[in-house]
Amino acid sequence: MTGPQTAPTRLGPRAAHRGLRRFRAPAPPAPERCELCGVVLAEHNHRHLVDTRNRALACACTPCALLFERPGAGTGQFHSVPDRYLVDPDHTLDETAWDLLQIPVGVAFFLHHSDLDRLVALYPSPAGATESELDPSTWQTVLAGSRLPALLRPDVEALLLRRGEGRIDVYLVPVDACYELVGRMRLLWRGFDGGAEARAALGDFFTTVAHRARAPKEDDRP
Repeated sequence: MTGPQTAPTRLGPRAAHRGLRRFRAPAPPAPERCELCGVVLAEHNHRHLVDTRNRALACACTPCALLFERPGAGTGQFHSVPDRYLVDPDHTLDETAWDLLQIPVGVAFFLHHSDLDRLVALYPSPAGATESELDPSTWQTVLAGSRLPALLRPDVEALLLRRGEGRIDVYLVPVDACYELVGRMRLLWRGFDGGAEARAALGDFFTTVAHRARAPKEDDRP
């Protein structure tokens, strides 16, 4: 035996419209905030820190990023990512050197992992940043053909190599630029070779890098 039935509540047209709108309209994305002080970030004050404890990038406002530009600031967990772009037009890396790297795609980047005290080689793939398992001594031999490795700042900068048509480009860039590229490739990658959209994005990325990069100067140092 069932209890008394409650009559369904009838909504007026305006209330029903508001109820349906909750399911139709996507919620606005939450604004990005500095992970240290919580201030809302805009394009002009959006910097990145390398969190060495968790091996991750953290978003930061410009004032907070400035606090961690000096080595050993705070507890040493966070390091500000700089914004310098360098190019080595006089390097001696060639097709033979690239083949020694055994990288299956035409782009690779190297960063000095301070905890491991050695270079780590990665390349973009449909799965994200993939680490090369090649013996690090081989990378050292190959990269000896450029002066940029000696200028590399641990954890926050990367050596970025691109194999093009008959040439290899060698850059020193902020590490967040490399992970931006990795994210873009992962989003756009189609099929075996990446597809036309991914190749176009790759070309645009390196056009920007080439435009920003300059040759090293005497005062460039780790």
